[in-house]
Formats: sequence, C-alpha cells, structure tokens
Amino acid sequence: MRYEKHKKKKKRKTKSIFLALLLVVGATAGYSYYQYKQGVSQSLEQINNGSAENNVNEEVYTFEGKKDQYGATNILLLGSDAREGEEVSRADTIMIAHYNEDKGTYKLTSIMRDIYVSIPGEGKHKINSAFMRGGPELMRKTIKENFDIDLQYYAIVDFEGFEQLIDEAFPNGVEINVEKRMEEYIEVPLEPGLQRLDGKEMLSFVRFRHDAIGDFGRVQRQQQALQAISDQLSGIQTIPKLPKLIGVVTPYVNTNMDTGDMLFMAKDFFAKDRGDILTFRIPIENGYTDAKIKGEGAVLDLDLEMNTEAFHQFLTQ
Repeated sequence: MRYEKHKKKKKRKTKSIFLALLLVVGATAGYSYYQYKQGVSQSLEQINNGSAENNVNEEVYTFEGKKDQYGATNILLLGSDAREGEEVSRADTIMIAHYNEDKGTYKLTSIMRDIYVSIPGEGKHKINSAFMRGGPELMRKTIKENFDIDLQYYAIVDFEGFEQLIDEAFPNGVEINVEKRMEEYIEVPLEPGLQRLDGKEMLSFVRFRHDAIGDFGRVQRQQQALQAISDQLSGIQTIPKLPKLIGVVTPYVNTNMDTGDMLFMAKDFFAKDRGDILTFRIPIENGYTDAKIKGEGAVLDLDLEMNTEAFHQFLTQ
C-alpha cells in the first residue's frame, strides 16, 4: 500500500515537472516568435517610409543545392550592386559561409568578383556576371564547375539590411580599426584610427576599394569586419537577441533557408567557444595573373588547379 502511494506521488511529480518544462518551452517559443515579428515589422516600416531601397524578398529563385562531399553546409552569400545604377545587377560581393555541424567549425571564403572563369552555358567571363546571367543557381553551378564544391543554401543580402543589422545589434557601433582615410565612391567618408562605426559607416568600410590594392583590400576589410562583428556579438548573452536580429534582416535577404535553419545555426554559433572564424580568399597568393580581356576589361586569370587544391585543403583542415 505504501509502495503504491509512493508510486502515485512520484508519477504526479514527474507529470508536474513535464508540464513546467512544456510551459517554459512554449513561453520561450512564443517570446522568440514575438521578437522575430517585431524585427520584421521594424524593417518593413523603414522600407514603407522610403528610407530603405526595396524588399529583396520579392524575387523568386530556384536553387538546386545540397551538402558538400565533406558533410558541411555551405551558404552562398551574395551582395548586389544594384544601387550603382545598372538595370541588371552583378554580384558586388561573393562569399561562402561554411558550417560543419559534426566538427563544430565555421569558416568563410571570399571569392573576388573579377576572377575569370567558365560559366556553364555562357563561356568565360568574370564570375560576378554569373548572378546577372542566371541568378544564384548559375552562380552555384559556376562555383561547382570551377572549384568542385556544392552549396546548399543561398542568401542575397541588400546593403540596407546590413546597415539595419549593425544598428540594431550594436547601438554604440562596432569597434574596428580604420587603417586609412576613405572617401572615394562611398556614402560616408571615414577617418583613420580605432573607432566605433554605425551601420552606414560600416557599409562604407566594407565597400571602399579605391586605393592602391583595390578589390584585394576591400575583400580583406570585409573579412576583418565580419570577424569583428562575430567577436563583439558572440557569447551566450546574444542568444535571446537572435530572433529579433533575424527578423530585422529578413525583409532585406532573399534566401532559401527557413527561419528555423537560421536560428539553429546562429544559436550553435554563439553558444560555442569556437575561436576565430577561419578565412580564405580565391584567388590565393601567387595563384593568378593580371590580364586584360576584350569585352571584360581587367581580370584575374586563375591557376585553377592551384586554387582548387588550396581551397579544399582549407575546407578539410
């Protein structure tokens, strides 16, 4: 008899704990959804008031991606230069974010937009024109054909979304060292020195390329900026902010990733003591020659075998 009473008491206690956990999970999910919708509404208000350029979510793309041969998830990140006045935009920024869940590693590859490669069905051109010719799917095919790596997801990021994310995540700005005065062909001129940059200033920092090293310097600054952002945003205290941050950028990002995928990868990223994000650049040092091609202008002519081998070594290290 005493045993039966103890058994019933234990069962009631287990049920109470289960219900409490269920309530906590439900409340957390509800709060996360509310924060996400708040972020989306905030950005849509900016767009509707005319302070933002457009909602890039409107375009529908096909993308036949999958995980790579190493079991990693690769996300094609594209920044469009539509603001520069072209009717059809090329890709201003081309990056691949690499996430290996089993290894817990995060890496970033920058592909310089002037490399001269074979674009499936189009002949040889600068790689940034693949986006103009066939959207993210043709860019995926181009990267697969030239560098033998599969991409599972894509994200086309409007630069206005980058500004909004910085201002939301860093009310006091991102601390970064500006190595020189920057003023040509950027919206906000920058003075040299260690300082905190807001969204518009950070956009100037990552887009500036009118100096002696041109696009090489710009790619280096983009990687520097992303490392600074991840370092200053990292930590367990960031996780509650993630739903709103993802909501803020959602209207400015066209992607085949769903919100759950983004939250899972972002939470995993900030919850772990991952160290620095490893970065890579195509072309590698001494892996290209400068050339001029009729109809294309100045290009980077690759030693494709050397670059592909170094790229795969980076992915597997």
